[in-house]
Amino acid sequence: MANKFFSRAVPWLSLFILVMGPVRGICEEPESPSQVLEQIPSLIQSIRFQDELRFCGVKIPLENHEVKQRLEKEMLLALWNRPQVILWIKRGARYFPHIDAILAKENLPLDLRYVPVIESALRPHASSPAGAVGFWQFLKHTGRKYGLTINSRIDQRRNIFESTRAACQYIKKLNLEFGSYLLALSAYNMGEHGLKAEIESQDTRDYFSLYLSLETQRYIFKILAAKLILENPETYGFHLKHSDLYPVFSFSKLEFSSNKEIPLTLIAGAADVSFKIIKDMNPEIRGYSLGPGKSVVLVPQGREKGFKEKFTDLHKSWKAGQHLRFHVVKPGESLTGIAKQYNVSIASLLRLNNLTLKKVIHPGDRLKVRY
Repeated sequence: MANKFFSRAVPWLSLFILVMGPVRGICEEPESPSQVLEQIPSLIQSIRFQDELRFCGVKIPLENHEVKQRLEKEMLLALWNRPQVILWIKRGARYFPHIDAILAKENLPLDLRYVPVIESALRPHASSPAGAVGFWQFLKHTGRKYGLTINSRIDQRRNIFESTRAACQYIKKLNLEFGSYLLALSAYNMGEHGLKAEIESQDTRDYFSLYLSLETQRYIFKILAAKLILENPETYGFHLKHSDLYPVFSFSKLEFSSNKEIPLTLIAGAADVSFKIIKDMNPEIRGYSLGPGKSVVLVPQGREKGFKEKFTDLHKSWKAGQHLRFHVVKPGESLTGIAKQYNVSIASLLRLNNLTLKKVIHPGDRLKVRY
């Protein structure tokens, strides 16, 4: 009975410790919950801001109680989700060196590194119900406007380098237009036309005086919370060793130029790595092959040695084994029926033509078939 009671009580004990602070002497076992939590400051302590806070050079007016309350809320919510913060820290070690280098080259504040933390938790495949994708959560039309390739083969919103460069150009433009990084990021979140309308309606350009959508009101403060925590992780009880962090994303570049498709399996084979590693390192590549034209593929460092010779041999063997023909779609035909006609799997037919099951085919379409 006592053990059953204790198992139920532990979550509430942990909650009490997190809010009020660690309780000493509860248990003498070296791995007890209280001893682990002794390194974690209470949530109350975590929102007692001691130092002046600036973001992109702008002083955050924490003397304004409404501003302080908004920051406290986002800090408490972020710190409550400690597993997520640990992932922020670990992924930050992987991607921040590259983001920081691009921000410095573009002469932008390094504080902007925390924007993709909130946008995507630094995940290349993050997506939103509205259709925003990638590290910086670009919508298709905005991404294309700022130079990103987005089509059925490539989606550079998932490329850390290209998407960060595009985000820099977009934020520069918004900052020039609105005269403030806080307003620029608000526009980044809600759209520039919507922000313009609110500024005109409310007759103020002071970010802290604007009444915006609840999502945008929280947006800046989420970024501020990420900045506070990630700049001082130990202060908030995140004691990670260097070995705990993900290694910096390192790679070698391989350039391709072809008038035909190149299967990624050939690239993986020539680099002596798995297909999965090629996909993971190049999340912008959709499907199973590179399209015609010029392409750049990242491989693990050192795997470029001897690559050209291996690839030439593999490509020659693969090409010799290829027997392709074109099938012209007739009225009433389906992808499943065409696959059965040629005795191939529907998956291979889709992959060969870079299609999905949702794709509608029409009479007259030309499909590649391997036989």
